[in-house]
Formats: sequence, C-alpha cells, structure tokens
Amino acid sequence: MPWYAIQHKPAQGDRALENLQNQDARCFYPKVTVERIRAGKRTTRLEPLFPGYLFINIDPSDPLWGKLRSTRGVLRVVGFGGKPVPVPDEVIEYIHGGLTAVEEQGGLKKGEKVEIQEGPFRGVEGIFQAYDGEERAIVLISFMQKQQVVKVRLGDL
Repeated sequence: MPWYAIQHKPAQGDRALENLQNQDARCFYPKVTVERIRAGKRTTRLEPLFPGYLFINIDPSDPLWGKLRSTRGVLRVVGFGGKPVPVPDEVIEYIHGGLTAVEEQGGLKKGEKVEIQEGPFRGVEGIFQAYDGEERAIVLISFMQKQQVVKVRLGDL
C-alpha cells in the first residue's frame, strides 16, 4: 500500500491523527524533541517534524479514502492536478531512520562526564550540570583540589 501526505488543519495534527487511527488507518506523524528557551529557562517539548502534515498508508480502493476529507482535523490529501501523489516507501523509511538517529544522539544529561576540548580548561574533565542559554553549559570541574563551577561554550565540549 502506498503512503500519502495529509495536510491537517492548523494546530489540529494530533486531532487528525487520532480520528484517522479511530478509523483503523495506519498513520505516521513524525515528531522530535525540541529544546527552547522561554523566560530564561530551557524547556523541551515534542513538535512535529513536518508542521501541518502527517502521512497515511492507504490503498486507493479503500472505502476510507472517501471519508478522508470529512475526517475532523484533516484539511486535504496532498496532490497535484487534483490527484493524490504517493510518497515513496524509501522516503518514509529514511524519515524513520533519521528519527531513530536523533533519539539515540540526544543531548547532554545532568551528571554526564564531559571533556573540555578548547579554551583555558582544555583537556580538563568535568561533569555536565546544566545548559546556560543556547550556547553555554555549566560544568563542574576539579581545580586546585576544589570543585569549581565553570561556564563553557557548548562547542568547547
């Protein structure tokens, strides 16, 4: 069965996904964890990889095809010249693989050992404590027989 891209109504991706799944449709709504700074604090939230779109695996002869446009949250099936265009399986597999790689990579976690690669503390090992804005990190290092808190550029770790 081919995959198709579905455009959902603004801010209704989860609603469209739920309603399609309630109709036994096989769907794929790729999301990634995104870190943002709000009010001076780093927050993480799950956001769609393709805002406004999700994918559905459906046979063109399936009776569900006629119900797609009237499904709550769904705006339209993406197509050209009035005809829906299938998304190749390789593209869906590539997206799945990319999401897996991003999840495995992740970010720095509190308590994780790091080594400072650049700057005045080059070669010193430390323990990651927290992010400090978008480009800096707070690291705990042992320096002069005492634990010191230093702020370093993320690129220096």
